[in-house]
Formats: sequence, C-alpha cells, structure tokens
Amino acid sequence: MWTESDNSLHSTFRFRNFAEAFAFMTQVALLAEKLNHHPNWSNVWNTVDIRLNTHDAGNVVTDKDRVLAEGISVIYKKYK
Repeated sequence: MWTESDNSLHSTFRFRNFAEAFAFMTQVALLAEKLNHHPNWSNVWNTVDIRLNTHDAGNVVTDKDRVLAEGISVIYKKYK
C-alpha cells in the first residue's frame, strides 16, 4: 500500500465518493493530532493522496512516519 521514494512514504486512497473520502481524512486527522505528526495530503473528490516524512528530522522517513502510515492503513481497511 505504501511506497517509499524521494525521502517520503506515499500512498493513494480511493473511495466511493467525496463524503467517504472526507470521513477518512477526518479520522486520519484525529490520529495525526494524537501522534502529533501530520501528513502532507491532497484530496480531489474520491481520492486522497498522502505523503509522510518528518520535517524535524530533515524531511526524511522516520519511525513516526511508519507508525502514522500503519494507523492510516488500519483506518482505510474500514472502508474496503
């Protein structure tokens, strides 16, 4: 699901519609706040693109990114 390139983890998530994509983003936002680690993301209709890296570590992938990515994957499974 996640690929690592250009010093970031990246994944694209597709949903049935905008409302479902937005609900997913809301759940991810709550997790990100809990972990105090926030994604770079974009949303167009039913598609959410997410890139993760740790700015404080020089914009590279760290364990913080891997933990958040795993949590996002768990959330996404609820939509499949």
